[in-house]
Amino acid sequence: MTRRQSKSQPTWTDIKAKLADFDRAALLGLIQSLYTAHKDNQTFLHARFGLGEDVLEPYKKSIDRWLWPDLFRKQDISVSQAKRAISDYKKAVGDPEGLAELMVFYCERAAGFCSDVCNDDEGYFDALVRMFEQTLKFANALSVDRRHDLVARLDRVRTISHEFGYGVGDDMDFLLSKYTRRCG
Repeated sequence: MTRRQSKSQPTWTDIKAKLADFDRAALLGLIQSLYTAHKDNQTFLHARFGLGEDVLEPYKKSIDRWLWPDLFRKQDISVSQAKRAISDYKKAVGDPEGLAELMVFYCERAAGFCSDVCNDDEGYFDALVRMFEQTLKFANALSVDRRHDLVARLDRVRTISHEFGYGVGDDMDFLLSKYTRRCG
């Protein structure tokens, strides 16, 4: 019988120590078990190894699901779940261009949803403006061509956001002018 450790929660160090005893076949078996255990693990591994036609697709589907739910099916909105998709991609791959694409996609879907269904949730708007700013900051580190493409898409989001009220469009005007002045 295995004796319980006195720690309340195991840590990565504990796992790493156990993994040191695994041979190649055992490690592959463990990874296969993790792969089959949950779709999120599959998505992570596909993204990490660049498998599939579009590694961003499952992350975009998640963002879309949580920011533009099917209201007829009574699906919930969840800004945190949409942001989690971006965070999960960052952990799996962390490619700056992929991250920027997901961040712009987030802004496009959030603005589109608000415009389409007349959503007027201030918390949702606040999250959209914060993501808009983070995306502009992040875009500054990308190549000029890529940055211009992303900023053009964000400019369309800004234009749509003037329909919402609550100062969303004005905030985006300010942010776009602030960050595009810096990056040229």
